[in-house]
Amino acid sequence: MEIEKGAGKLAKTLRVLIPDKPGYLGKLTTAVGMGGSNIGDIRIVRIGLTHNTREMTIYVDSEEHLERILDDIRLIRGIVVEDVVDLVRELHLGGKIAMKGTRPIKTINDIRKLYTPGVASVCLDIQKNPELARLYTAIPNQVAIVTNGTAILGLGDIGAVAGMPVMEGKAALFDHFVGISGIPILIESRDPQVIIDTVLAIAPTFGAIKLEDIAAPECFVIEETLDAALDIPVLHDDQHGTAVVVLAALLNATRATGQNLAKASIGVIGLGAAGMGISKLLLAYGVKSVIGTDLREPARQMLVAGGGSAGTLAEVMATAQIVIATTGVPGLIKPAMVKKGQVILALSNPNPEIAPEAALAAGAAFAADGKSVNNALGFPGLFRGALNVRATRINNAMKIAAAKAIAACAEEREIVPSILHPEVHQRVTEAVERAALESGAVKPRE
Repeated sequence: MEIEKGAGKLAKTLRVLIPDKPGYLGKLTTAVGMGGSNIGDIRIVRIGLTHNTREMTIYVDSEEHLERILDDIRLIRGIVVEDVVDLVRELHLGGKIAMKGTRPIKTINDIRKLYTPGVASVCLDIQKNPELARLYTAIPNQVAIVTNGTAILGLGDIGAVAGMPVMEGKAALFDHFVGISGIPILIESRDPQVIIDTVLAIAPTFGAIKLEDIAAPECFVIEETLDAALDIPVLHDDQHGTAVVVLAALLNATRATGQNLAKASIGVIGLGAAGMGISKLLLAYGVKSVIGTDLREPARQMLVAGGGSAGTLAEVMATAQIVIATTGVPGLIKPAMVKKGQVILALSNPNPEIAPEAALAAGAAFAADGKSVNNALGFPGLFRGALNVRATRINNAMKIAAAKAIAACAEEREIVPSILHPEVHQRVTEAVERAALESGAVKPRE
């Protein structure tokens, strides 16, 4: 969701044979640009006597868009497209993660120490004092990334195995940004009780549980049940990770527009996992007025029970100073619905409920889409901070602290920083640690 060149598009690399004469590279880039594609890296891969082979990364909307650009390039005499490489599929070959040992194995003596017979003494130590597992095993640094594949990105219910590339991606981000070992757990069941029982059974393996891409309303029951039953953090990222980054975005957006977030009237369109998580965190932050709408009456009732109010789409658009949409319905918000001075976050990806440009043209004071709100800004530091201090849960105080830390890292004219910001994950970690200790979310040392 982060704003970047080609965000929400397909990345393709063209391997092109070009005459080694002035003007030909310009003709190629012009054809690509006039065809409506952004251009990424261009590099020479082979130099010949009369021709050079270059690789050019372009970003297209669809396979049909790619074919139109290729047709345009074919019209340029002397330039030949030798191959088209799908960078995403190429990157995924063989998977994106692996479990590896952390100790060298060079001699038979190494094996005797890290496996049998040496390991037996450590096993007996842990049997006598289970707390030693935190010292002598990887458990406290492992997070289960649990999904049943019922709400994968914008793809919907595609199954747990089809969602594995997303889980691998989350694990790769965990490792890269905060050094956590994220381990995907795929559960091919839509029965909440099966998921609950499975996680309860495997929980001793992990220091925390991250629920991922599980559809509402089942996700609410699953999280609440596991959070109550386990003494390790349980967090549904689609709810709370998204909510943290949205709160961070609103802290900066309201500051830029001169509004008081706590006193603003906030409308939430779509009360699924993300919408409900956002609503709950805003109420916990101190927002006095959250009005939400959803086609499902139980979702509306859940918001009312949590301290918000329910209304129609028209009522939300007419009364809210800040509008947050998470419906997955492109174009749902019409320009005529926008009130002058509203802040609008249309977060459905890749196609928002209203394009930011259209919202601004209709009078909005500020507008952004889902490409600018990436929950990967929040979840690595949330879990790292919780694990560092042995928190038993990730509570609202920790989420709000994370949001404030993210907001503080944004540069001028940004509502949130880049996911690659050099300090954001460490700052979130530190803020979460402090909030956990201050709010009593930490397990007493034995």
